[in-house]
Amino acid sequence: MTTIAPTAAPRPAPPRRRRRISGLHLYTLLVIAWLILPIAIMILFGFNDTHSKQNFQWQGFTFKWYVHLFDKEDLTTAVVNSLTIALLSTAITTVLGTFAGIALGRHRFRGKGATNLVLFMAISCPEIVMGASLLSMFVTFNLPRGYLTILLAHVMFSIAFVAVTVRARVVGLDPAVEEAAQDLGAGPWTRFRLVTLPMIMPGVVAGALLAFVLSIDDFVITNFTSGSTITFPLWIYGSTRTGTPPQVNVMGTIIFAVGVVIAVVSARRSIRASR
Repeated sequence: MTTIAPTAAPRPAPPRRRRRISGLHLYTLLVIAWLILPIAIMILFGFNDTHSKQNFQWQGFTFKWYVHLFDKEDLTTAVVNSLTIALLSTAITTVLGTFAGIALGRHRFRGKGATNLVLFMAISCPEIVMGASLLSMFVTFNLPRGYLTILLAHVMFSIAFVAVTVRARVVGLDPAVEEAAQDLGAGPWTRFRLVTLPMIMPGVVAGALLAFVLSIDDFVITNFTSGSTITFPLWIYGSTRTGTPPQVNVMGTIIFAVGVVIAVVSARRSIRASR
């Protein structure tokens, strides 16, 4: 006869501990709520069924401002100016800032310390000082203010952010990887295209996104260098005297949503690349 050994009784699951909300957690939640509140109000008042020039009191829910988004031609022109300037300045600063960051993070050359100092001065300089300085430079060179001067100004104050971001990425790279590619017969351009650029791409993308946000959101420096060209922030500032239409909230909501989508996609790609 075979005997069956008694099976041990399953152990009861340990009781779950209730998580207590500490003061630090509560403080963090309050800070996040405070940061989200203006964005939530902007999105909400894009659906406000207002019947006046002012959009400060809730009068009902409607989708009509999304349908009539482009009814104000001057607002549409200002948004197009902001988007095109932001895209062009981002493309230029990404190229120039990437090569500057690689040079600062990898090579030693005379004047490297002074170059780093100038970059950090450009980042820490108050915008009103930067705007006044750029205005003086454009006036000195007799360059008429307008679309071109705004583009040049945005490139000049954004390039430092891209260079510093890429430099931080380059400093953490392992030089043995490029040396191995060189030993396998890869030339300088091939090493950069197939080895260096993919490794620093997260820093390049982060710098490009930062440059785009800084450009499309800038008001102070743009106000000094705009001339007769109107961008989205300048148009909003001018409309506050007569009444800000709900289309401004809709435009801001769309720009914010696109920025969130780009940030989420970039973050997911970075996570996949790090695995």
